[in-house]
Amino acid sequence: MFKKIISLLLYLFLSVPAFSIDLKHNSPASIYEKINPAIVSVDSQLSDGLSCGTGCIIDKNGTILTSAHILEDGSDIIVTMSNGEDYKANVIKKIGENKDIALLKISVPYYLKTVKLGDSSKIKVGESVLAIGNPFGFKGTLTQGIISRIDYSKNRIQTDAAINPGSSGGPLLNKHGEIIGINQAIYNPDNDISNIGIGFAIPVNLIKEYLNLEI
Repeated sequence: MFKKIISLLLYLFLSVPAFSIDLKHNSPASIYEKINPAIVSVDSQLSDGLSCGTGCIIDKNGTILTSAHILEDGSDIIVTMSNGEDYKANVIKKIGENKDIALLKISVPYYLKTVKLGDSSKIKVGESVLAIGNPFGFKGTLTQGIISRIDYSKNRIQTDAAINPGSSGGPLLNKHGEIIGINQAIYNPDNDISNIGIGFAIPVNLIKEYLNLEI
């Protein structure tokens, strides 16, 4: 009887298709390798210094999504690619204040790597997320965390993925490497002395609405 039960269990196990997770293509390392070429540094020359942040290439012809507060009223905006190439950027759209989103355009003699806009209506608290940015000028920095909270009243995604000055304008990515938000700010009660693990991103669906994006 025991042998019959074992045989039946083996038959069932071998007959039912296994559900597999593609760990190789959804790992942080794989996502970073794919997405980082589409992440840029954004430097805006101000009257009293340089404002620095991050941007995401969302169109192969050179359209870049970033945060408006990086640009401020800068006269010259320079975009630095992951390969070190510099390009002067023009502002296509800029929505300041609480919306804090801008589109830049650079002219490049070749098609660029891009990052896909996802769907922030599907996100859930507890989901794993990745952030790529240039905190304190450390270019191409990857951090990992979760969605800690969704603030529907203020239209912000809260995350514990490390975000620091210079990360603004960079992507908050889901497990598929899609943008679900643009990193904007951290909760910083001690004036840049420490990062306490509370960061905020603007949901990508609102960004699509603000900028009339259909990408």
